[in-house]
Amino acid sequence: MSLARHLNRALTATTGLQVRRAPAAAKGRTAAAPKPAERPAAPYRCPPAGEPAPDRLLRRPVFIISSIRSGSTLLRMMMGAHPRLHAPHELHLGRLEVVCTNWFSQRAMGALGLERGDLEHLLWDRVMHRELTRSGKDFVVEKTPANVYMYQRLKDCWPDARFVFLLRHPESIARSWHESDPVKRPYDKAVGDVLPYLKAVEEARTADTDGFTVRYEDITDDPEREMRRLCAFLGVDYAPAMLNYGKKSGPDLVRGLGDWRENIRTGTVQPGRALPAPDAIPEPLRAVCATWGYTS
Repeated sequence: MSLARHLNRALTATTGLQVRRAPAAAKGRTAAAPKPAERPAAPYRCPPAGEPAPDRLLRRPVFIISSIRSGSTLLRMMMGAHPRLHAPHELHLGRLEVVCTNWFSQRAMGALGLERGDLEHLLWDRVMHRELTRSGKDFVVEKTPANVYMYQRLKDCWPDARFVFLLRHPESIARSWHESDPVKRPYDKAVGDVLPYLKAVEEARTADTDGFTVRYEDITDDPEREMRRLCAFLGVDYAPAMLNYGKKSGPDLVRGLGDWRENIRTGTVQPGRALPAPDAIPEPLRAVCATWGYTS
């Protein structure tokens, strides 16, 4: 019997709860841009404004908020090379669910003041804290692109969380997404896929005036300058190892990374692709380009 089954048997016997992963995509289906969860939002209680949640083990986590194909893997690995920052693979916290399997467990959790969302927050916090503890570092960095759709919930779960907003030229994002599977993802479809991400990034960035914004193009142009800026925001000393992040990476880490595969393999930041000409930007992306300052 698998560990998951043993765990769920014990949980069901003692609490009436089960932990389960959201259904995976059907076998054989082409990978697509993750969409916001379709199930109703789990209800939860927010801690008082400005106060850390009293039942959190994790303190001051860092979340990279970005679209797909924005260079978040490159940024994650650079941050993970810092001696105080642990940046694991994407954790997809929003796809972890906690379910009360009967009325008795629902009533028991209600008596404790715990809604379904509160239970999921406890699970997320424990998973992240466990990962950080195993690393021996001080702060954890999480970069799942789908987090852009749950920015507010992450902020409610960890009121002391810090957010890094990673921008990239919108047309470069769409082009990279298209090129990752040009047959099944035509360019026009790729534009439609990435546009919700871009809008969600800007919505979160506008709401969080204390967050830190960095551009992929600036990282590839002057990585030391941008990492120094980022370290200052996080309150940690700059570490030159951030520019040599790939030296300890294995071959599995470079699979499917598109524009950043060579960066990851060599462990040094390479120049990014040239920015598109203004007349090459499709109409749906022009407003975001202007908002983000990509006007030439």
